[in-house]
Amino acid sequence: MQILTCPAQLQRLEGMLRKSLPLALPVFGAVLNITRGNPGQMEVLVDKWPEFGAVLARPSREVASGDRGHCRGVCDTVPWHVPGVLRAPVGAPRPWGALWLDLGVLGAGLEYWAQPAPGVRVGSLHPSHVDLLNDTWRYGGNARSRRYLADILERFPQVCLQDSSGQPVAWVLSDSFGTGVHGYTLPEHRRRGHMQVALTVAAQRAQARGFPSFG
Repeated sequence: MQILTCPAQLQRLEGMLRKSLPLALPVFGAVLNITRGNPGQMEVLVDKWPEFGAVLARPSREVASGDRGHCRGVCDTVPWHVPGVLRAPVGAPRPWGALWLDLGVLGAGLEYWAQPAPGVRVGSLHPSHVDLLNDTWRYGGNARSRRYLADILERFPQVCLQDSSGQPVAWVLSDSFGTGVHGYTLPEHRRRGHMQVALTVAAQRAQARGFPSFG
């Protein structure tokens, strides 16, 4: 496998994958993040270039050799021009099985006029909220998951709805593959449309960053 490091090659790959959606979904989000500053320190590999038959996205060798918590050893592969999609995550779940692209799909059906309920506003999560995230994540509750959530909270886009006192009531987080990795509404705030609003805002922001959505 050949690691692509040349910006021109990565931009060309992004364009080729964009033309092959939805087959390319498993790696497209990672490539978009790589070409937009690579906050997750990922790398993308092909079996040959430019006439490649498979694409792989994974943490870079330096990152993969350390302890990045829950996301250590994750990889997604797309076999080129093969019917269907091979998705091969190793060591990390896909709670939603969705990319930010798929949040765009959801957003397209959520009517973009969705607004927060009275007394609720769109804000941001902060490092001080990591324990709340860890306690409410179905894969959380341990030190390793806490490190992972703290890492993606620092590096990747997220949307949070807050009450009048500034406390989180609902949120959506993403990871290095553009995957929606943790979406949650506190039980006492459910059935008020908060997640609908959070997903809509996430989809709008994803589109603004060049992550396409589908109707």
